[in-house]
Formats: sequence, C-alpha cells, structure tokens
Amino acid sequence: MTVTSPTPSNGPDFIPGAKAPETRPSEIGGTAPSPVPETQAIANQHAAPKAVVARAETLSQPAPGGDQLARIEDKCARIEDKYARSEALLSRVEEKIEGATTRMSEAARQSDLAALRSEVRAVADRTRRLPGSGALVLTAIVTAVLTVVLTIAAQRFHLDGLLPPR
Repeated sequence: MTVTSPTPSNGPDFIPGAKAPETRPSEIGGTAPSPVPETQAIANQHAAPKAVVARAETLSQPAPGGDQLARIEDKCARIEDKYARSEALLSRVEEKIEGATTRMSEAARQSDLAALRSEVRAVADRTRRLPGSGALVLTAIVTAVLTVVLTIAAQRFHLDGLLPPR
C-alpha cells in the first residue's frame, strides 16, 4: 500500500479527504464550463479508494516526524547520561586532586618544618658555645685591671718616651 504523489490524472491539488477549491466565474474571467458527468464519476471512483488507503496507512504507520522526534529524544537522553557520567567522573577527579594537593602541601609544610628545625638547632648550638654573662663580666673586669696595670707600668718605667713626638 503506497500513497501516490499528485499526478495530472488526479490533479495537482489532490489531497485525500479535502475538497477542491471552489472558483467563481468572476475569478477566471468568464463562465466555467460544466464538468462532464463521466469525468466526475471517474474522478470520484479514483478519489475514494485512495482516500481510504491514505487513511489506513496513517493509522498503521507512525508519522515520520514523530519517529524522528523519538530518535532525537533518545539521542538527547543518551547525551545527557554521558554528560552526567562525565560530570560525576570530573567531580571525583577534582576531589582526588584536592586530596593530593592537601597531602602535598602537608608534605611541603613538614619538609619546611624539618628545615626550620635543623636551622634552629644550628643556631642554638652556636649560641650555646658563646660565653655566658658571667664570663663576659669576668672578661670586662680583667680587661679593666690589665689596662690600669699597664698604664701605671708605662709611667713608672718612662715608656712614654718611646711614643712618637706630637
């Protein structure tokens, strides 16, 4: 069962189940000739079965636009599913990257802390070897006493003559 395309035998304006447009004599430019009864009877015989055939086909087969729409909807649904899976995968990757970044920053912080600890130990070792306040006071007293003793000795032994004249 096939639907035939409009041909000159059934007219270029043939639509199953539709009426032919009426023309007025004033539009054509005169009076229209009356159709021959035989031609009209033949046209009615050809038109009736074709209208039934076209109606039967539209009932038995889905409309091609509807089928195409269903395929497009299925494809859109598959694309949406792929998009959702990709989005879930990207969120898991993002979480893993954030975790790795946190671990790396902690490791860097730990290595920075280890380096800082070693530097603090080195400075502490150097400062421990420095003399304390008691040693500094004792050194100051010894230096002052020796300066006084040497100055007095230089004056008694007339060592100021060894100095160059002014």
